[in-house]
Amino acid sequence: MDQARTRKYRHHRSHLRVRKKGAGTESRPRLAVYKSLKYIYAQVINDDQGATIAQASSKEREIMAKLKAGKSSREAAKLVGETVAQRAKESGVKTVVFDRGGYVYHGKVKDVADGARSKGLQF
Repeated sequence: MDQARTRKYRHHRSHLRVRKKGAGTESRPRLAVYKSLKYIYAQVINDDQGATIAQASSKEREIMAKLKAGKSSREAAKLVGETVAQRAKESGVKTVVFDRGGYVYHGKVKDVADGARSKGLQF
């Protein structure tokens, strides 16, 4: 296996391990994080119904407007966490299961979690 394929395989296996341990229910949905090379996305998902309760991404105009020129993507990740937490609380969600999506709990993934916690979402 070449290096890129091996890295993708490891990431996929890690994501499956995380998903096996915590599925979202109606009382405690799952806060899932996805990173692309340019943007970061977060969703609050009820796996029992297969429905997305709240979502936010760094692509949104209101989040981009809050970021000033030269601000880092880490600050964008924190804003995404705050926004998804605010939208989840408006939908009546107070506690969630955190799904880091197979990524290491470090950097942008940690910033999304910290942003969500700062707006009162409990993990």
